[in-house]
Amino acid sequence: MSLWDRLNSVFKSRDEFDLTSGDIARPLFYLSLPIVVTNLLQTAYNLADTFWLGQFSTNALAAISFAFPMVFLLIALGMGLSVAGSVLVAQHTGAEEESEAEYAASQTVTFSLLGSLLLGAVGYLLVGPFLDLLGASPEVLPLATDYMQVISLGLPFMFGFFVFVALMRGYGDTITPMLVMFGSVVLNIAIDPILIFGFEGNPLFTMLGLGGLQSQLFAATGYTGSGIQGAAIATVFSRSLALVVGLYIMFGSARGVQIRLSQMRPDFEFFRRLLAIGVPASIEGTGRALSVNLLLVVVGMFPTTVVAAYGIGVRVFSVIFLPAIAVARGVETMTGQNIGAGEEARAEKAANFAAIAMFVILSLAGVLAYVGATPIIAVFTDDPEVIRVGADFLHWVAPTFGFIGIMRSYTGSFRGAGETLTSAAISVLMLGVIRLPFAYFASQSWGYDSTGIWMAFTVSNVAGAVIAYLWYRRGTWREGSLTRRAPADD
Repeated sequence: MSLWDRLNSVFKSRDEFDLTSGDIARPLFYLSLPIVVTNLLQTAYNLADTFWLGQFSTNALAAISFAFPMVFLLIALGMGLSVAGSVLVAQHTGAEEESEAEYAASQTVTFSLLGSLLLGAVGYLLVGPFLDLLGASPEVLPLATDYMQVISLGLPFMFGFFVFVALMRGYGDTITPMLVMFGSVVLNIAIDPILIFGFEGNPLFTMLGLGGLQSQLFAATGYTGSGIQGAAIATVFSRSLALVVGLYIMFGSARGVQIRLSQMRPDFEFFRRLLAIGVPASIEGTGRALSVNLLLVVVGMFPTTVVAAYGIGVRVFSVIFLPAIAVARGVETMTGQNIGAGEEARAEKAANFAAIAMFVILSLAGVLAYVGATPIIAVFTDDPEVIRVGADFLHWVAPTFGFIGIMRSYTGSFRGAGETLTSAAISVLMLGVIRLPFAYFASQSWGYDSTGIWMAFTVSNVAGAVIAYLWYRRGTWREGSLTRRAPADD
């Protein structure tokens, strides 16, 4: 069997499974598996930056710990439109209304790109005051500012690719975004260390035993690297190429949902329909981002080693949760398409199955993370204090990984039903009302100890799962419907 045949046996296209009838587990698996890989590749951007900047300096590592929450906030402010587009495409696809799905996708691309231009400009102008407000130290602030200024300028390209992924997912095609992301990540990993270190003293060449080539390249170019700014340039450049490929696919191929230039003229009546779903989704994403930022203010009260350990821990955290996020997106699509097809009972079965499966899988992952906490953190830094604090973080959080799977599964179903306000409320309760206050008071009251912050993750993860489950059982999500129809431009 050839490699391509083996890949085809693992990943199934939308034409090979039906989301609105038959078995639940198989289509959810085939829908979610490429999302897991896509999100893993997405995380590879952050992990590559973390690894190479960890080799560069501890201050650079702490700088991206401050920069990442701002990136998260900017994207979260605009992500509501992509969620709305994905939900509408899913519901129209389930109802077999192809022209309406294409119109929704075309309008989503238009308004998302316009919104990201505005957010990027605002982010660039406010990056300094924002990072200073978070409490970045004088030696870390300039580095974080350099990184975020480049990211802000490249935000339309970065966000545009996220929109492409969301629209294709709503249609039921998760393989195409995975393949595009793969090419983008390979490019990013290849150029990241070069743009950070240049050719002189580049650890990549040392690892590969290519010292002679390194000397020749340095002699020819004299390039000494751009430090932390180089990491940002690598990310923006890679995402820009991914967006170009994504637009080509949606404009000119037969894969996934199509967009049409004639339907991209701004329709502000449709924009209001997008906002009806998208604003609560943005509130959810923004609430998450603000909680991360405000939590970083609490973390910033401690030494730089704690900030660096927190940055590493959050990135490890994000890798562990890739299956939960992917399955939640799969449940979102299955719920949207089944509601469009009038199969609400099947949507409920998908959410319940996903919650149970994710609890089991992530609990097992938590056991592995708990046992291997120290060597996991040591991959990213050789600072013994950072390793000690980071391992303590994982020891507190790992036992509750399974509860995140429960919460994500049910909030994904809420979003697919168009109940984005409910999903937002659960996130705000978990992060803003429970985690943030607990982290502040526990860390400040119990001997000024960062352990109080890690305990807040444990408490809020369990509480979030309980709240999501009880709310889902109320059945209000069943009121989601395909009422936001769009005119098709034939």
